[in-house]
Amino acid sequence: MKLSNQSTVPVYTIAGASTARPLPEWLARKRRRSLKRDPEFANRIELLQDFEFEEASACVRVSENGEWAMSTGTYKPQIHTHYLPHLSLSFARHTDTLNQTFILLSSDYTKSLHLQTDRSLEFHTAGGLHYRTRLPRYGRDLKFNKRTAEALVPVVGVNADGSGEVYRLNLELGRYMKAYEVNVGGDDFESLGGGALQGGIRTGAVNCAAIAEESHGLMAFGTSLSTVELWDSRSRNRVSVIGQPSSSLASDVDATPQITALEFHRSGLNFATGSSTGVVHTYDLRLPVPLLRKEHGYDYPIQTLKYLTPSSRSSSSNGSENLIMSADKRAIKLWNSEKGDHWTMIEPAVDLNCVEWLPDSGMLLTANEGRQQHAFFIPQLGPAPRWCAFLDNLVEEMAEDTEDPHAFNTTQQGAGEVYDNYKFLDMKQLREFSLDHLIGQTNLLRPYMHGYFVAQKLYEQARLLANPDMAEQARQKSIQQRITKERESRIRGNKKVTVKVNRRYAEKLAAREEANERRKAERVLRQGGDEPHEVNVADAEMANEEAEVVPKKKTERLLDDARFKSMFEEEDFAIDEQSREFVMHNPSTNAEAAPRKRGLTAVEGDELDERKGSSGEDDDDSADEDAAADAAALRARQQGKRRDNDAEDPRKRIGSTSYKKGAGGKTSQSRPTQDPQMRVSSSNTAFKKQKDRQSKSFGDLASDLPAKQRASDARANWGNSVGEKEVTFAPSKPPKQRPQQEINADAGRDRARGKDRRSASGNVFRRM
Repeated sequence: MKLSNQSTVPVYTIAGASTARPLPEWLARKRRRSLKRDPEFANRIELLQDFEFEEASACVRVSENGEWAMSTGTYKPQIHTHYLPHLSLSFARHTDTLNQTFILLSSDYTKSLHLQTDRSLEFHTAGGLHYRTRLPRYGRDLKFNKRTAEALVPVVGVNADGSGEVYRLNLELGRYMKAYEVNVGGDDFESLGGGALQGGIRTGAVNCAAIAEESHGLMAFGTSLSTVELWDSRSRNRVSVIGQPSSSLASDVDATPQITALEFHRSGLNFATGSSTGVVHTYDLRLPVPLLRKEHGYDYPIQTLKYLTPSSRSSSSNGSENLIMSADKRAIKLWNSEKGDHWTMIEPAVDLNCVEWLPDSGMLLTANEGRQQHAFFIPQLGPAPRWCAFLDNLVEEMAEDTEDPHAFNTTQQGAGEVYDNYKFLDMKQLREFSLDHLIGQTNLLRPYMHGYFVAQKLYEQARLLANPDMAEQARQKSIQQRITKERESRIRGNKKVTVKVNRRYAEKLAAREEANERRKAERVLRQGGDEPHEVNVADAEMANEEAEVVPKKKTERLLDDARFKSMFEEEDFAIDEQSREFVMHNPSTNAEAAPRKRGLTAVEGDELDERKGSSGEDDDDSADEDAAADAAALRARQQGKRRDNDAEDPRKRIGSTSYKKGAGGKTSQSRPTQDPQMRVSSSNTAFKKQKDRQSKSFGDLASDLPAKQRASDARANWGNSVGEKEVTFAPSKPPKQRPQQEINADAGRDRARGKDRRSASGNVFRRM
């Protein structure tokens, strides 16, 4: 699906030679499978399956109900019929000769009439060829008059009276009626178009025909003399003749343009003619001169003329009521029939033979000289047909995609619009732009779902009136965006962490990320850049160690993750570094934290009471003031003793036995009083000593102890964190010995029982 022309009216090529390359039949199957990697072939859109012929296509028609499409082509001569709701080929049928043109007689495909190049008319039904009849002369065009049930065939040459003819085949009676005689120049060599005998070089002919079916029912026939004759089917007489315009008269007979295409407007008052020199004239039946002259620009005969008039006013698009389509073998042009202004054009890569417009839609189907038939879609002309409504969504997505080179994007178009020349507004927006008074009063607002479609020009005017400073605001906004973009593109130095809460944690994460990047850069430099290399054992081990130390990538990117954004902005997620849980999980930060206050133990309380009792002579006020100081000094002394014991030996702690000994009174009184000593110790030093002790054996640890300590520990029943355990051997009385005679008697009895008697039990393993 490609955008054919990037103009104000975009045209999308849905099917054709420019969208996908055709595959020849002799291409190997393996080569076809390899094409799945080709982006052009993989991204193609097949609007209709097998919408192609072996060599070329001649004509294409769509049924009245819009569900069937029939086309003819070569080589070999054949007919293809597609069922549009299924987007597939229904059947294919071969014919004896090439088809020149055909018409559908029914609302579907079941009845069709075909004009062949061998002067024959063929009637086809759903089952196949129904009837064939021959024509006296070669036909140029084929029309069907529904009011008289007659098939009209303009032909080449003159009759015995020197007039051209339009054959009438009455399908109700089943016979030929008297032909319409049209002036094509006579059979003399003096008049214009002379020498018109059948088979001559300058043979006169009736080239085309048109019928005003929806209005007055007049028939128009275009001749090789550049004249148009109007006939009435009721009186079977000529009504009027429109001559050649004075601007196109020429003295040379060879340069005389011929009428090659005719088309009536739905109103019946206007009609258009196309000449063999690529000039289109529009006429009013009430005036003898043309209203407008439009040159196609390629000097090729006009093959197709069509007024793009919608069937209902509600389904019409903006500006499509007065459009006319003209096509030659090079291009298709759409222009205004009243002013002649160019609207849009389509120029495919191959020559065209026939163009068919699907009424009330923006779809065009063509029969051309290429293998693939073309399908074009114009969103502004109308919506997509019912059988391919998905094209509207595809066009809308392409219009919103700014990175798609084939997308249609303009500065005035906003994202989310269904059509390029309309803007969707809801009721709130209508009130803001003061357009709500137009609801139900005019066709400028087209209701759709919960809002209205407004013409783009009206929307721009209303928005400008509602906000006169809109242009200046848009200009300032654009300038600010450019300045911001330039600032972001500048080279910055070290990253600075800007967060509201948990700054230390954010800085820690940033430092860890920088360390990882620096480690990675060093590894890349050590490997010699980005070139492929062989990883040695040392680099692999270092990478594994880094992977173990460095957390996962998700943890490193917490600052950039939107899920954890509130962690660094809201006060509820602030980390309390003074809490006991934080100190336990982060022991290295314990030195920075404030000391935690706690109560006195039982021993500290007893010593504090003894000191208070000895100083009973002081007054109560001085005792209260000194109570806090004594408690702090006692706590410091106990902490100093505990640190000293931990630094010397972890086993020198207050256990159950030593505490009971000290509580007796003699030991505690005989211990000399010492001043509190403050020592600095860290968890790292204690952990290192703990690790050294674990690496020693039990004998080494016991030999390091002093003799007095070993003796006291031997009497105590306790264990420590190293894993020692005391084993106690309790003495017991020796067992009483039996006399040797009783032992020998029992042994003899057992041996005799085992030899001479069997056990009564069935389990032979009972005594084993």
